[in-house]
Amino acid sequence: MFAATRSASAYRTLSIETGVPDASPHRLIEMLLDGAVESVARARAAFGRRDLAARSLAITRALRIVDEGLKASLDPAGGSIATNLGQLYGYITIRLSEANHSGDDALLAEVEQLLATVRGAWQGIAHHPQARR
Repeated sequence: MFAATRSASAYRTLSIETGVPDASPHRLIEMLLDGAVESVARARAAFGRRDLAARSLAITRALRIVDEGLKASLDPAGGSIATNLGQLYGYITIRLSEANHSGDDALLAEVEQLLATVRGAWQGIAHHPQARR
């Protein structure tokens, strides 16, 4: 079972790594959002198992994706949308930090919902090619 889990993880990592060089900027942001949502879901699952180490690791990963990926990718030329997303990502960072400190699953649920909403909107842009330029 361990080998199967490790193989699945390696495949997922390889899939992400090989998809990055060929991905459009839009797809890269989508991948970051997917990773953040997945990390928060893992943190919530670890919370349910009372696995403090796994919860902390997953929250830390989500924090890095939001801060070093999503927030860092914002273009100031994006105007109010970029500003609002920056503020939202800042809020998400605070809530993730609070969740890590307090162990409050409700905070993780809030972050998961916020990220899922942004992710859904971002995926909706894919249907409007002129909006992705």
